[in-house]
Amino acid sequence: MGFVTWLAIYFIIWWVTLFAVLPFGVRSQEEAGIEIEPGSMPGAPARPLMLRKVIATTIVAAVVTAIVYWVITQSGLTFDDLPMPSTLKKGSYS
Repeated sequence: MGFVTWLAIYFIIWWVTLFAVLPFGVRSQEEAGIEIEPGSMPGAPARPLMLRKVIATTIVAAVVTAIVYWVITQSGLTFDDLPMPSTLKKGSYS
């Protein structure tokens, strides 16, 4: 697999990891006990800490991508070896 393929795999893993990390440590304005800004929802985050979450996402996605790379290059496992539903196999489009 080429560099662009691995970049795409990293990008997908990064986005999935971001959505998994986003709710960690979030406290709403109501829970934090601060004054609720007019026009905002009481459940809106008081401090979303996005930079910290982006950094954590980048590190976790890099580790997961490295593990996937290692498994594919060292074990000889390819995406074609993964089980697919019979409706997705070659020749069964009719």
